[in-house]
Amino acid sequence: MNKAIITVVGQDTVGIIARVCTYLSEHQTNVLDISQTIIDGFFNMMMIVDYTHTDTDFERMVNDLDAIGQQIGVHIRCQREEIFTRMHRV
Repeated sequence: MNKAIITVVGQDTVGIIARVCTYLSEHQTNVLDISQTIIDGFFNMMMIVDYTHTDTDFERMVNDLDAIGQQIGVHIRCQREEIFTRMHRV
């Protein structure tokens, strides 16, 4: 299984989850876990996804998600799970 961590942060607006999940679904990327919260108008979401069967390469997915974030006014970051884990190890 190839896992990635996707984080989304920014001003809350209608359709953030829908845009991200639609993109993932269109590219056969499975959402394994999702957590989101809104604090004082700021949206924060973290997703764990399985991109084993995606129909695009990982770098393209990273760039596409970044572009979607720019379109809707949020910051979307996508990292391979092993890199995310190493960066956040205590």
